[in-house]
Amino acid sequence: MLAKHVASAHCDLPCGVYDPAQARIEAESVKAIMTKYADNEDPVFRARALNIKEERAELVKHHLWVLWTDYFKPPHLETYPQLHQLFWDATKLAGAAGAKGTVDVGKADDLLAKIDEISKIFWETKAA
Repeated sequence: MLAKHVASAHCDLPCGVYDPAQARIEAESVKAIMTKYADNEDPVFRARALNIKEERAELVKHHLWVLWTDYFKPPHLETYPQLHQLFWDATKLAGAAGAKGTVDVGKADDLLAKIDEISKIFWETKAA
């Protein structure tokens, strides 16, 4: 009979697989697409830009939710009680009420600011 070993970790895999940079890269793409959309009058280009922007905004939401549901744990929330609101605001800013549903670059800037706040906390938790 093999001996049983119990192991525990605060995340599913080694933490190196998590990084808010993934959400930021997609959010930067959303912002760039919004700018290109505003600078181009071609309706075909604009239609393609909107489709790509919405795909990228959905990826932002995905990467944020992976961080929220897989990386951050209750002890993080105890130390950073604003985390829930930050993720709520960021995913809303990436969604239909935000970057996914508009071409307003200001919404993309707001989204990037929230991702920066999340990133700061993330790296603080990694250093702990």
